[in-house]
Amino acid sequence: MHKLTRTILITAAFAGTAVLTAGTGVAVGAMDHHRQTGEPSTQESPRSLIDRTPGLVQPAVLTVDRSIGRRRASQEVRLAQQLYTFWNTGQQKYLDAAVSPYFKDNTLPGGRPQGPTGPAFASKNFRTAVPDLTCELADLLITGDKITARLVFRGHFTGTFDGVRGKGQEVRFNAIDIQHVGADKIVEDWHIEDNETLLSQLGVTG
Repeated sequence: MHKLTRTILITAAFAGTAVLTAGTGVAVGAMDHHRQTGEPSTQESPRSLIDRTPGLVQPAVLTVDRSIGRRRASQEVRLAQQLYTFWNTGQQKYLDAAVSPYFKDNTLPGGRPQGPTGPAFASKNFRTAVPDLTCELADLLITGDKITARLVFRGHFTGTFDGVRGKGQEVRFNAIDIQHVGADKIVEDWHIEDNETLLSQLGVTG
């Protein structure tokens, strides 16, 4: 595990892309459509795309590129919910539902296996240190064939990590993911975690 900066900066430019953004069920963008075209918008709130199946994580804020169509957008939202429900619970079935057998991690940390076994390996090891780990899907951005997520991980260090036994101290750190979606599942990703904060909370910084 490598130390990374506390400050995570991502700049994304989507030229000519119209989006709908919703936090607590309020759509932003429909009025802009009316002003620009003179036509009433038929766009629904992005939150109508969210899968409400009990147990799946729900994005706190959702932004959707409406040019990709409702079916594709709904598919990508669901894949994100499944993937981050895996990180929230550690249950393999959610990872299997979200990630292709040909999945590739483009920012693979040292010691982690490549492919779909990598996230399972990482989750199992981390839960050895933080058994009550949760993953909040704080922001979800759907654009074309990409999913971008801002995540907040929380828990308590009651297990062991790198030979250090936890004393129940609180753990809270952020991460940013970019997932590339193929025809039906996630095929590759890029990710960055605030490991400097995490290691400090675990008490294993040098």
